[in-house]
Amino acid sequence: MVTSVDLRRSPAASNRPLQWAGYLLGFALGGFFDGILLHQVLQWHHLLSAVEGAPFRDLRVQVLADGLFHVAMYIIAAVGLWLLWRARHEFAAANADRMVVAGILVGFGVWHVANGLIFHWTLGIHRIRMAAENVLLWDLIWFFAFGVLFIAAGWALRRAARTGDTPGRAPPAVVPVFLATVVSGAGSIAALPPPNLSSALVLFRPGTAPEAVLAAVSAVDGRIV
Repeated sequence: MVTSVDLRRSPAASNRPLQWAGYLLGFALGGFFDGILLHQVLQWHHLLSAVEGAPFRDLRVQVLADGLFHVAMYIIAAVGLWLLWRARHEFAAANADRMVVAGILVGFGVWHVANGLIFHWTLGIHRIRMAAENVLLWDLIWFFAFGVLFIAAGWALRRAARTGDTPGRAPPAVVPVFLATVVSGAGSIAALPPPNLSSALVLFRPGTAPEAVLAAVSAVDGRIV
């Protein structure tokens, strides 16, 4: 017996792997956005910046913690991609692509909400901008701008897709372009020297001979303070 399948069924009939693929991919992208922009480009904090103790004052330990954090995000993204591959046949359903985008937006926002609630305010291992006069203000800006608003946008898109109010076409790539622009603009700003800068901190590899240090300072017309 041959049965027909209605390819126009609502995304509400999609299986859970398709929905969770979007959630996990968005969560991982939120972690990558946080790590790349705040840890590496702007260097406002590292994962363990506020953890006390001599070992955590070592930059290598801080960078190692950031690296392990990104490894965890890679694992979450890999699971999301695997779920997306498993649910690839569900893209025959109406607005299935929008459901995935909605899940990504929600997951992206959930990462920033969880980051604020757990890492910033419960564990206190770092804050958004460690050197700011009002660290709570920066925490709240990130919490609402990249957390609550993204969750609300994803929820609205998901609801519209489930009710069939949107066409089956994927929305314009506004969000990725916006995030890429934020990171690129922040990189350009971070590359500018601070105002009224008269000195610079230079790190040498452990074991560097004093002669090599003096030669390096002399090569850039510097002086030892």
